[in-house]
Amino acid sequence: MLVDGPDLVRQPMLGSAGGSCPRRRRADGLTVPDKVSPAAVRASAARAARSGRRGTGLPAILAVISTLAAAGCSLVGATSAARHAPASSVPPRQSSRPAPSASPSADRRQSPPLAGKVVGIDPGHNGRNGTDPAYLAHQVFNGRTMEDCNTTGTQTASGYTESLFNWKVAAYLTADLRRDGARVVLTRHNNDGIGPCVNRRSTMLNHTDVAIDIHADGGPSSGRGFTVLEPVADGPNNAVIASSLRFGRYVHQAFLADTPMRVSDYYGHDGYILRNDLAGLNLTTVPKVLIECGNMTNASDASLLTSGRVQRRIARALEAAIIRFLTGRWPSGARAR
Repeated sequence: MLVDGPDLVRQPMLGSAGGSCPRRRRADGLTVPDKVSPAAVRASAARAARSGRRGTGLPAILAVISTLAAAGCSLVGATSAARHAPASSVPPRQSSRPAPSASPSADRRQSPPLAGKVVGIDPGHNGRNGTDPAYLAHQVFNGRTMEDCNTTGTQTASGYTESLFNWKVAAYLTADLRRDGARVVLTRHNNDGIGPCVNRRSTMLNHTDVAIDIHADGGPSSGRGFTVLEPVADGPNNAVIASSLRFGRYVHQAFLADTPMRVSDYYGHDGYILRNDLAGLNLTTVPKVLIECGNMTNASDASLLTSGRVQRRIARALEAAIIRFLTGRWPSGARAR
């Protein structure tokens, strides 16, 4: 780039191919560095920016000014020129490396609450149990004595079966727990089968971190409410009695806080009862309780238990109790505390 002016010798300016400072000839014949006008600096910077070369914009202007100064040029209004120069249109180079996490604890906060946990679910009975009475009647050892392999379960006055209710709550709970990062083990995978027997159901879940048996009761039609059935020490379950009772408290709290079901007014005491005659509780080697979610023969309870909305709320209450038991904290949104 060439710069013209009064009494100037036409020489290349810094930033052009020549790379020198404009000079003027004095009366005595000597040539000396001349002042560089702000307009010239701005014009040089603008052309450099438009050239698309890396390092244009303000850094390039400062480099021009610094070099001119080093060459002995007197810079008039250089600061003003730099201030009015166009910004570079070339974005800064981005690193291809992924940004590191803020901290390991931040990664843990982002992990699902039940990541790495295994939860067992036993939806009581099965949809076709009634089609094979002989199979149901054969005897199995429940940890204390012999009992029937399984039963048909109860139903509402309108014929809505307990096995269907149990399965629907289990299906909602399974989806919730998987979203929370847990692996879920079920004793059955639909409501169209027979069995398995109660002793087999218990051992199927004995490699989990916690397990829940889902049922609804067939008590007197005048009675209402839920009951948590808890184990009694019986040999195989001795090591998990205390943890099962603690889990039962969380289930009780979650039911009261997060479902429309009330504490049973006909079965157990304050919504709890100890049972030593159930294979599911006698043979468990993991923390476990059985929940009778309500009384299907009571019209008020039946209207709740057959509602999909209430079934989802029951599943969420059980999910909250499981999270509380396995993590030591109630999940956000749970009313139980």
